[in-house]
Amino acid sequence: MCDILKIENLCVCAENKELLHDININIARGETHVLMGHNGAGKSTLGCTIMGSPEYKITGGRIFFNGEDITNESADKRARRGIFLSFQNPVEIPGVTLSEFLRNALEQISGKRQKLWEFKKQLNTAMEVLDMDKSYADRELNVGFSGGEKKKAEILQLLMLKPKLAILDETDSGLDVDAVKTVSKGIEEYRKETGGTLLVITHNTKILESLTVDKTHILSNGRNAKNGGGELAFDVLENGFGEVFV
Repeated sequence: MCDILKIENLCVCAENKELLHDININIARGETHVLMGHNGAGKSTLGCTIMGSPEYKITGGRIFFNGEDITNESADKRARRGIFLSFQNPVEIPGVTLSEFLRNALEQISGKRQKLWEFKKQLNTAMEVLDMDKSYADRELNVGFSGGEKKKAEILQLLMLKPKLAILDETDSGLDVDAVKTVSKGIEEYRKETGGTLLVITHNTKILESLTVDKTHILSNGRNAKNGGGELAFDVLENGFGEVFV
C-alpha cells in the first residue's frame, strides 16, 4: 500500500519559537490514523502545517503527498490536491452563505463550474446524513451557529468536497453524545463513499468507535513520543498517558 502522506524529520516554528522537532509519520492510502497528546503537544500545529497554514514556518524536513514534495506549497494548492482540514474552532464568515461557500470551494478544487441543480441535490443528500435543517444552507457560514452546528458544517464540507486526506482537529470537542454520534455518522459516510484517508486528532473514544484505527501517534513537547497500532489510542483514552511516557 502506497503512502499518501509522508512526513520526514519535520521541524516547525512560529514567532521564532520551535514547536515541532523531527516529526516522522507515514500514512498509507485509505488508512485511519489517530494523533494524540497533552494540550500544547503540537497536534494542531502539525495539522495546520500539513494543510499549509502560513502561520507556521517549516525550518527542517519535508512533507510528501502522493509521492510529491509539497513542503513549500500554499494551502490553496494543497486543497486542490485533496487535503482537507476541519478546524477545532471554525471561523465565522459574514456575507457568505454555507451554500455559496461550498459551491465556490467545489469549483475551485475541481476547476469546473458546478451546475446549480446538481449541487443542490448533492448538498441536500449530505445534509440529510447529518440531520441538518436545510435552512442552514442559506445562512451565513458559522454566523450564529452553536458549537455543534459549526462542527456539523465542517463535516458537511468533508462530505461535499470528498478529499483524499482529511485531517479532523478535535471535531468532537464540546459536543454532546448525540452530536458526536451524528458527526461520527458523517465521517463513516465519507469513508464509505470515498475510501479516503483520515488523520483524527481527538480525546474521545466515541468518534473512533465507528472507525477502524490503523495507527496511533502520540506527541509530547512537539516530538514523536510513541507510535503504535489502533489499540494504543483506546488504551490512552481509557488509562491516560501515564504508561506511555514511562
